[in-house]
Amino acid sequence: MEATPEYKPITQKKHICIGILAHVDAGKTTLAESILYLTGRIRKLGRVDHKDAFLDTNALERARGITIFSKQAIFSLGDTTVTLLDTPGHVDFSAEMERTLPVLDYAILVVSAADGVSGHVRTLWQLLSQYQIPTFLFINKMDQEGADSQTILAELGKQLDERCVDFSEASENSSFFENLAMCDELLLDKYLEQGMLENHDIAEKIQQRKIFPCYFGSALKLTGVGEFLKGLSSYTKSSSFGNAFGAKVYKISRDSQGNRLTHMKITGGILKVKMPLTNQTQNPDPKTGRPTENDDIWEEKVDQIRLYSGVTFQSVDEVPAGTICTVTGLSHTYSGQGLGCEPSSQLPVLEPVMTYRVLLPEGCDVHQAFSKLSQLEEEEPLLHMVWEEQTGEIHARLMGEVQIEILKSTILERFGLSVAFDTGSIVYKETIRRAVEGAGHFEPLRHYAEVHLLMEPGEPGSGLQFASECSEDLLDRNWQRLILTHLEEKKHRGILTGAELTDTKITLISGRAHPKHTEGGDFRQATYRAVRQGLKQAGCVLLEPIYEFRLELPADKIGRAISDIQNRHGQFSPPEILGEKAVLTGTAPVATMQGYQMELISYTKGEGTLACTVKGYEPCHNAEEVIAASGYDEEADLENPSGSIFCSHGAGVFIPWDQVASHMHLEYRKIQTPPLPANSPISAPSPTFRSSFSAEDKELEAIFTRTYGPDRRAERTLPSRLDAAPRFHQKQAQKEPQKEYLLVDGYNIIFSWEELKDLARENIEGARNLLADILCNYQGFKKNTVILVFDAYKVKGNPGEVQNYHNIYIVYTKEAETADQYIEKTVHELGRKYTVTVATSDALEQVIILGQGASRLSAPGLREEIEAARVEIQEICQSRPKAERNYLFHHLPEDTAKQLEEVRLGKRKLGDNH
Repeated sequence: MEATPEYKPITQKKHICIGILAHVDAGKTTLAESILYLTGRIRKLGRVDHKDAFLDTNALERARGITIFSKQAIFSLGDTTVTLLDTPGHVDFSAEMERTLPVLDYAILVVSAADGVSGHVRTLWQLLSQYQIPTFLFINKMDQEGADSQTILAELGKQLDERCVDFSEASENSSFFENLAMCDELLLDKYLEQGMLENHDIAEKIQQRKIFPCYFGSALKLTGVGEFLKGLSSYTKSSSFGNAFGAKVYKISRDSQGNRLTHMKITGGILKVKMPLTNQTQNPDPKTGRPTENDDIWEEKVDQIRLYSGVTFQSVDEVPAGTICTVTGLSHTYSGQGLGCEPSSQLPVLEPVMTYRVLLPEGCDVHQAFSKLSQLEEEEPLLHMVWEEQTGEIHARLMGEVQIEILKSTILERFGLSVAFDTGSIVYKETIRRAVEGAGHFEPLRHYAEVHLLMEPGEPGSGLQFASECSEDLLDRNWQRLILTHLEEKKHRGILTGAELTDTKITLISGRAHPKHTEGGDFRQATYRAVRQGLKQAGCVLLEPIYEFRLELPADKIGRAISDIQNRHGQFSPPEILGEKAVLTGTAPVATMQGYQMELISYTKGEGTLACTVKGYEPCHNAEEVIAASGYDEEADLENPSGSIFCSHGAGVFIPWDQVASHMHLEYRKIQTPPLPANSPISAPSPTFRSSFSAEDKELEAIFTRTYGPDRRAERTLPSRLDAAPRFHQKQAQKEPQKEYLLVDGYNIIFSWEELKDLARENIEGARNLLADILCNYQGFKKNTVILVFDAYKVKGNPGEVQNYHNIYIVYTKEAETADQYIEKTVHELGRKYTVTVATSDALEQVIILGQGASRLSAPGLREEIEAARVEIQEICQSRPKAERNYLFHHLPEDTAKQLEEVRLGKRKLGDNH
C-alpha cells in the first residue's frame, strides 16, 4: 500500500462514523459501493460477483464473495465528513463486526426484502440495542417480485421495534409527522402545537434511539440510495467530545510490509504524530482519588497516523476527536482497549462455543508455531489460541467452518504453515453452586502469604467479577492490588472437567503478609490455592452453550420438529402458524443441534429453515456423561493445586484442601449463604402442576403426578432441573377390557384435518376448542375416557395443567414437554391393564405405541370413527317413534306450544297477544 501524497485537512463542521451491518447476502457491500459511487468517492461501481468491490480488498474476500475483515472509506456528504465501516455479515465473523460497534456514531442495518427479518438480523438488532447505537434501516432488493414495503414495514415493527418509520417518502405531510409524533411524547406535543416537526427535532430523537428511519430501494440498481443519502445528511448529528485526550482501539492488523497497525477512534482531544501514548488510565481510584496504577505500564510514541479508504491511505500530522484513524508504532495495544480518558470495553457478547485442535505439519516445531499463531490472536482476540501443557497441543476457539477455511489460508500465506483442524468439540464452562470462603496459604522457608476469598455465584452471563473488602489495616493496599491482579491474569479452571470458571464473584476479604519474607510470587501461589480450595468446597456446576433458535417449516411437519427439539433437550414456545408455514422458537443445547440443519432440509425437502444464535450458558443436560468423557482429575492437576503449604520445623509441608482450615493463621468469616440470583438456571425450581381429575379417575391423576411431581401448591418446591428425572416402574396386572381410553395427539390431529388446519391458520385456539367439542360429542356416544393432549401450551415456564372439559380431559404438558412424551408414559402405565387407543399420524409414535401394548388410530381413521358415530346417532334418533322423542314443546301447555310454533314460522312476534 502506498501513501497518497496530497491531503487536505478536515474542515467540515460535522464528522460522523457509520457502520453497515447485515446478514450475509443482504446486499451490504453492494449498498456501500452505491454510496461511494453517488458521493463521488469512486468512479466505477464494483460488484461482489465481479470481484472488484472497492472495500473487499482481501484476496480471500474476493474469492469467496463475502466480507471477512472490517474496512473503511471516507467520503463527504454535504458539510459532513463520513467514515464508513463495512463489517462482515457472515455469522462466523460476528466478532469482527462486534468490535466495530463501540466506535460507531450511527449504524445502517441492511435487510433483504426477500428474506425479511432473519434470526441473524434479530441478533444484530439486539447488539445495536445493547451498545445503544442510533440505527437507520435500508430494505434492499425491493426490485424482486413480491416485495411489498408495507408488509415488510409491519414485520419490522413486530419483530424489531414498532418505532420503525417509513422515511422513503418523507415530506411535510400529516401522516408522516403523525407517525413520528407517536414515537415520542415530546414530539407529539410539538406536533400538536406546530402542526409539523423540524429536522433537528427528528434528528435528535433518532440519535436518542426513539425513531428508526426506514428506506426502501435496490442498491444494485441505485434506486432509493439517493433518498437514503439525503436522509443521512438531514437526520444525523455529530457527537460532542471533550478536550482531554481519549481513544478507543477497535482492531489490530498488519499491512503488507508487516507493520503492526492499531485502528482507533479519537474520542477526545487531538492525536498528533510522535505523541506519547500509555495504558495508564486517567480515571481516578474511587477510594484514593489518584489515578489507578498498573504493574505493566507502557508508554510508546505514535510514529505515523493514517486515514485509510479502501487499500490506500493518507498520512496526516494530527486528527481531531471523532476521527477514525490507524497508527503505527504501538506494540502493546489490543482490541477493546481504552486510552487516555476512554475506558476499556466489556467482553464481547458473541463468543465462540467450539474449540478445535490445530494439526501441524510433520516435523514442525510446536513451540515456534504457537508463537506465530499467537500473533493472529492479537488481530482476532476471540480466536484464543491455547497451549495445552499436558498434551503438548495447540487449541483454537472458532465460530464455524468458514472461519476455519479462512484461518488455514491466512496461516499458509503469512507463516508458510499448512495446518489442519480436527472435528472440534464444545466449549464447556463451570460455575459454583453456593457461596464459600476459600483460603490459600504459601509458606515454604523464607516465604509467606495467606489469602482469604469470598466466592459467590454470579448472574448468568456475568463472567468473573473481582472486588476487595479487605481493610488496609490488615493488608497493605499494594498487596491487595497485587492479589486482584493475580485473580484477573489467569483463566481459572473448574474441578469437574477443568473447564473455564465463569459467573462467579470473587471478593478479597482477608490476607496477611510477612514484613520481611513476603515476595510478589508468594501471593500468586496463595491466591490460586485459595480459589481452588473454594471450588472444592462450593462444588461446581457444568455449563454448556445454548442456542436460541427459530425454526420455520411447513405446518404439516411441526409435529416432527417438536419431537426433534424435545429429543435434543430443547425448550420451545407454542408453535405459531403463518399461512402454510409454522414457526417454532426456543432454546436448545449447541451439542445436540449439531447437524440438525441438514436433517431439517432432508425431511422438509428444502422448505425448512433454521436460524441459531448463541444465547449463553446453562447447566449441562448430560453433565455426567461429559465429565466422564473428559477424564479430568482435579487432584492430578499440578498446575492448579487446592492444598496449601505451611512451614513446619523449617520445611514446607503440604496440607490437603479439606484440612487447611485448622492450620490457617487468620480467622474464617461466618458465611451466610445468600440465595442464588432469581434468574439463575441453577436455582430454578421445577414447576408444580394444576389438576382437575374427577374422583373416579385417580389413576390418571397418579400418572400425571409421577410425570410432573405431586401437587404441592402450598410448598411450591419440587426437585431442581439438576436432580435426576423421576423413574417409572412397570406394573404387572391383568388387562381389564371393560374400561377404554382414547389418547389424542392434539396438534397432530389439527394439522392433519383440513378444516382444523385452515382454522388454525387464522386462530389456533379456535382449532383447539373445535377439536375438543368434536371429541366431547364422540365420547358421549362411545362412553370411553378421552384424553386430549397439547404440548407446551401457554407461555414460557408453563408448569403443566389438566382440565376437565365437559366429559373429556385436556392435558397441557409442561414447558418443552411434548404430547408424544406424555402419551408414551400414559400408555406405558395403562396399556397392560386397560384397552388403550392412541390417535396420531406420527409414524415414530405409532411404532412406540404398538410396542407398549396399545392400538393406534390414524388421523383419517379417527375422522371416520367420529363421522360413523355421528351418523349412528342420527339414525338412532330418527328410528324412534315420534311419541318417544323428547321435544321441548311436548312438555308445554297446548296454547303456549301453538304460539311458539307460530313465532318459529314467522306468523307472529314473540310477546304479541293478538
